[in-house]
Amino acid sequence: MTLEPRRTKTVSGLRPCAVVVGSGHRDGLGGALCARIAREGLPVYAVGRNTEKLASLVASIPGEEGEITPVVADISAPEAITELFAKVEEAGHRPELVIFNAAERNLPKGLLEMTPAYLEQLWRVCYLGGVYVGQQAIQQMLPQGHGTLIFTGASASLRGKARFGAFAAVKAALRNHAQAMAREFGPKGIHVAHVVVDGIVNGDRAARFGFGLGKAYLMAKGDDGSLLPDAVAEAYWQLHRQHRSAWTQELDLRPFKETF
Repeated sequence: MTLEPRRTKTVSGLRPCAVVVGSGHRDGLGGALCARIAREGLPVYAVGRNTEKLASLVASIPGEEGEITPVVADISAPEAITELFAKVEEAGHRPELVIFNAAERNLPKGLLEMTPAYLEQLWRVCYLGGVYVGQQAIQQMLPQGHGTLIFTGASASLRGKARFGAFAAVKAALRNHAQAMAREFGPKGIHVAHVVVDGIVNGDRAARFGFGLGKAYLMAKGDDGSLLPDAVAEAYWQLHRQHRSAWTQELDLRPFKETF
């Protein structure tokens, strides 16, 4: 017998959809998530900061493979997130799956080199953005009594590393907040999960890092030494499909060659 995720009720007049915050090129994790979800027939709102990247994502996915709507938004601003979810509802949709995949670039920065502006930007994008998205998503999901909210974490969610202390702090904060949301809203039918992506993702962002250094690093790692975006996206989709009698709150993903 195949167990389907239990659905308690629907909201009249609103069609289910997915919202992926932190979308970009098709070969990155955000793009792979949008493509995987769209393939299941669920309309996707791809949210990002770069108009050209979002346009390339939409162009890379044929219409017969799903419906993707690009949305440019600054997720560090609470009013922008409120406007985003209002736009989704005005279009006749209500989120069934929301993924927070946004992050600032993880650049090494020593303690004595960090400026208040650097720290605040990391905090606003990586932590506060996730909290704002979580608030809006759960408000939309509660009337229907179900939904999935997934946060993308990293190795830094679990441990601090020299010259990456600020990034570790904000990712750890997001992880703890995801746990709190899971405990508060799980009993109300909302599946909140946190995914620790423990390793380098073989996508557009890593390849463009350091004027070619990232691409060389990925080549040295090989496919078996990095996470493939489509494989990670499949794991997210399976989280969403879990029956609520056996929900996963935290999932860690890494290549089999990655040490931990």
